[in-house]
Amino acid sequence: MTTIILLLLSLTFFAPFSSSTFSKGSSLVSERPTYVLTSPDNVFSTGFYSVGENAFCFAIWFSNSSTVVWVANHDQPVNGKRSKLSLLKNGNLILTDVGNFTVWATNTYLTLLGSTIISLQLRFDLPTNTLLPQQLLTRNTKLVSSRSQTNHSSSFYELFFDNNNLLSLLFNGPEVSSIYWPEPWLVSWEVGRSMYNNCTIAVLNSLGSFSSSDDFTFLSNDYGAEKERQTWVVSWQSIQKPCRINGICGANSLCKYVVGSGRKCSCLPRYKMKNSSDWSYGCEPEFDLPHNKYESLFLLLSNVEFYGYDVDYFTNYTLDDCTNSCLQLHNFKAVQYAFEEGDCFLKSLLLNGYHSPDFNKDIYLRLPKNYSSLYNSYVEEFSLDCSRDGTIQLERTYAKSRLNGTVKFMLWFTCGVGGLEVICIFVVWCLLIKTQESSGADNQGYALAATGFRKFTYGELKKATKGFTKEIRIGAWGVVYRGVLSDNRVAAIKRLNEANQGEDEFLAEVSIIGRLNHMNLIDMWGYCAEGKHKLLVYEYMEHGSLAKNLSSNVLDWRKMFEIALGTTKGLVYLHEECLEWVLHCDVKPQNVLLDSNYHPKVVDFGLSKLQNRGDLNNPSFSRMRGTQGYMVPEWVFNLPITSKVDVNSYGIVVLEMVTGKSIIMSVHAIGAGVEAEHRRLVTWVREAKNKEATTTTTTTTSWIEDIIDPTMEGIWDMGKVKILVEVALQCVEEEKDARATMSQVVKMLVHC
Repeated sequence: MTTIILLLLSLTFFAPFSSSTFSKGSSLVSERPTYVLTSPDNVFSTGFYSVGENAFCFAIWFSNSSTVVWVANHDQPVNGKRSKLSLLKNGNLILTDVGNFTVWATNTYLTLLGSTIISLQLRFDLPTNTLLPQQLLTRNTKLVSSRSQTNHSSSFYELFFDNNNLLSLLFNGPEVSSIYWPEPWLVSWEVGRSMYNNCTIAVLNSLGSFSSSDDFTFLSNDYGAEKERQTWVVSWQSIQKPCRINGICGANSLCKYVVGSGRKCSCLPRYKMKNSSDWSYGCEPEFDLPHNKYESLFLLLSNVEFYGYDVDYFTNYTLDDCTNSCLQLHNFKAVQYAFEEGDCFLKSLLLNGYHSPDFNKDIYLRLPKNYSSLYNSYVEEFSLDCSRDGTIQLERTYAKSRLNGTVKFMLWFTCGVGGLEVICIFVVWCLLIKTQESSGADNQGYALAATGFRKFTYGELKKATKGFTKEIRIGAWGVVYRGVLSDNRVAAIKRLNEANQGEDEFLAEVSIIGRLNHMNLIDMWGYCAEGKHKLLVYEYMEHGSLAKNLSSNVLDWRKMFEIALGTTKGLVYLHEECLEWVLHCDVKPQNVLLDSNYHPKVVDFGLSKLQNRGDLNNPSFSRMRGTQGYMVPEWVFNLPITSKVDVNSYGIVVLEMVTGKSIIMSVHAIGAGVEAEHRRLVTWVREAKNKEATTTTTTTTSWIEDIIDPTMEGIWDMGKVKILVEVALQCVEEEKDARATMSQVVKMLVHC
């Protein structure tokens, strides 16, 4: 049985010319399976992959290990003769079996330039049994495990989004199906999931971080490390106890975990395997249950549990009461009983059997009375062997054609002329590539080509900033300079502190940031990566940071409310809507910039991922991130870091905007009369609110009037400001689960 594999390698596939060029109208044939297409870095190969005698699939595999990661026709292999993969002139890629029967097709229509295509780019958006980095798992796709390491036909395990928008594992067996992860007896919020999503999508990035729209995330054990190993290792698994996987040994069988030996499967007494090569089919009885209840007996199986499929359940029952209830119907196969509680479960289907000394429950198996000698019977155990050969065997016969000598000569002559043409095309292609390389074109790699932003040289950006002399601000990750690009655009150029990753890793992260696009996020125009020099080029914001504008008292109440709402929308996009789940980790007025119309744009998002990624080795970051005063208790107590860290920081920013006061302030500054102590801004605002709620005196002013910035100009709506402050207070709750989400904040402010 094969579990679902998550690979940490590139998805986008290219077919270069060298023994790998496809021209429109060309085909790969099953008679020549050694003719394959390879990726530029020689990591992936694709072509006809043998899955049995005279049986082939069109697949993608790792070149160095032949491990298959994608299969087009896993449940319908084609013949070893007269089958072909063809690129039609309209750009559709089809796989046909003997007799021109279409087995699989992309149903896409590519734009091909000229009579010959030098390179063909294919992107396989539908995963099969493997999820590659940046490949999307959506509500319309699913992962289906293979039957074994050698049999790539579909097995019984699926990873998909269920009807509640939760990422789930399903056992879709021969007779029954059931979701077993997350635990079905728990509601979504008890397992840290959210079913209230406006999208259903999951993605694994190239560093080993998996994130899903239902709030499920994990980091692989080797997160961020360079993938140099050529062997397979388990870096994460959803279920720690292998015998807890539904249907792992099939019906009427028991799973037992033996340290050092792995899982062991065994049939129940007087049951036999249905299929000796596949435990998924389980076992079948060697007897018929008697219709007369007096002809049955119950065999004790200690410390055994069969999870699920209870026909009925009783409490405070004796064992006799329990077995008598089972005998009332012919199709009841066993009872599960716990003496301490008197719990009785009637079983009509014996699936998910698990033996463990930790169980305090026993199974009483119903058998015919003439099998009473089985109490001390030996039960043979078999190891689960997922590498067992389960290849598909197809036997086909063909009528041999009889070609005369003239026809054979013409065929050989045609092949010779065709070969000469191929050699000529190869020479021309090599010269073309050499010319492009020598011309100094920006060979940035196809991963960044689709993002649409430019690669700058260090010299260009040094000239644009006049030697990095026009400093705008100093951020957590580096210094920002004002620059004028060669096309006269004014840009903000961030010179990052010396990063600890290489250029390839830097470009991979930059491509992620470049794909994030929202009106309330800063727009990135390009980058520079030359040795130790790592720079990012952004649009220039005329009015600078929110912090600068707060200190200069240039904002009115209308602008302030729009800034609060726009910042929220940008954070919602980062947390819930973009494909790459991003935590900002440093939301503060200095990281909210204002354009010429005072529209807010969040900056420095994603840079906590870009810099020092070696610190990210588990969901609780190993190093605190952010600015003192805006940080949450989770950092101090080493609790899991979630999007609620940004929610807290956002709440602090809103309170600063409304009150005009900094994060930490002395008590005498807020009129308490004691100069030696300090209180946080949040505490002061809460006390002002609570004081009005508990006072018995009638006042003419609201607590809102006591806390708002008196220097703020313009007419203000007390109702709106009150809601804004109450939302901010909800964002800064000590317990993260009590804080609102950014999407909830948007709804409250939009409604206001």
